Amino acid sequence: MAETHFAHAYEKGIDSQPRKTSIVASLVRDRYVSDAVVILENTPRRAARAVLKAVESANANLLNNSKVSIDPKTVRIARIFVTSGTRMRRYVPASRGRALPFEKISSNIFVEVTGEEKVKKAAPAEAKADAKAEKEKK
Repeated sequence: MAETHFAHAYEKGIDSQPRKTSIVASLVRDRYVSDAVVILENTPRRAARAVLKAVESANANLLNNSKVSIDPKTVRIARIFVTSGTRMRRYVPASRGRALPFEKISSNIFVEVTGEEKVKKAAPAEAKADAKAEKEKK
């Protein structure tokens, strides 16, 4: 039986508002990573590049950092959400020498992916031994 493994990735300080970034993140929620990459590469929104980077980073973390080999076909996005990041206070010049404040809003992206172990095929000699042991039990 294949065991499930998890990995995650954070992208912090994305120069896009969380509302706009979460729309892109909802496009790939609960999908396989291979499908999500295709969707994000063809999404004409600026936030799609940042979400794609986070998804690929989480996928690489799962495939490279786990101690067992993971089947790349089984990797899917378990959780993805966007939160608001830091806000930089800035000022815009206005009429009569005034300065009007505004905030540059950033967002943070969290992606968690899950994948299953590769099932190793038993060698023919081992398969015969297992079958013989099963018969002896019965």
